[in-house]
Amino acid sequence: QVQVVESGGGSVQAGDSLRLSCAVSGRTFSTYTMGWFRQAPGKEREFVSSIRRRDGVTDYADSVKGRFAISRDNAKNTAYLQMNNLRPEDTAVYYCAVRRGYSGNSRYPHDYDYWGQGTQVTVSS
Repeated sequence: QVQVVESGGGSVQAGDSLRLSCAVSGRTFSTYTMGWFRQAPGKEREFVSSIRRRDGVTDYADSVKGRFAISRDNAKNTAYLQMNNLRPEDTAVYYCAVRRGYSGNSRYPHDYDYWGQGTQVTVSS
């Protein structure tokens, strides 16, 4: 079994920063991709960012490019999402997901195999 656990959410003011963490434990894989998605009330889950474990190649949604930075610590099986200059429209539940194997980055939720429970991020103006 694989466990995916997010942490680091909270309530902040516009312009502030937060760092989310995503820890993967349990059954391990030779390689995988970790992705961040978010879902605001009444909206579909949307891609935020992803990173390939084996080489650190990243991908970002246009809406967060230049403000968010994804990174990983392979020794800890953990990925991070540094979110700077937060805006009210970033308010959502943020989910971490794991995609097994060598397929790499994807922006589609259905490509990911394991999901965390989510962490709330609220940005007030």
